[in-house]
Amino acid sequence: MTIVKRNGTPSMLPDLWDNFFNKDIFGWNSNLANEGQSLPAVNIKETNDDYLVEMAAPGMKKEDFKIELDGTALTISSERKEENTNNEEGNYSRREFSYQSFYRTFHLPKDVVDSEKINAKYEDGILKLIIPKREEAKQKPARLINIQ
Repeated sequence: MTIVKRNGTPSMLPDLWDNFFNKDIFGWNSNLANEGQSLPAVNIKETNDDYLVEMAAPGMKKEDFKIELDGTALTISSERKEENTNNEEGNYSRREFSYQSFYRTFHLPKDVVDSEKINAKYEDGILKLIIPKREEAKQKPARLINIQ
């Protein structure tokens, strides 16, 4: 594999190249984040008792998150954090690490979740939410009906 360094190109071309592969430049996908935002990957698993939401957010702290439930809309967000780029040991020639702001909103099924018992935990770069279902919304096991 050969690494090619792009030098001597007009200043707009590297940005256009990066935008082509990293962003939705045509705005067709409204689910993507805006400039200065990233969209963390999410897994959602449904069991008979609850929903498990897992969000990949490595390098963050639990204090960086804001989780809000408004009616049936569950919003997970984080604010952008800037780090000081001055360093006594040298200057960066390229800096790609950043903490971006984001927000994701999910609409929970109406009258299904027990909103008072939602639990969140951040561990090993994964934010996990357990959203329990109400008893009346849980699927009952199959039962045999006697014929008389």
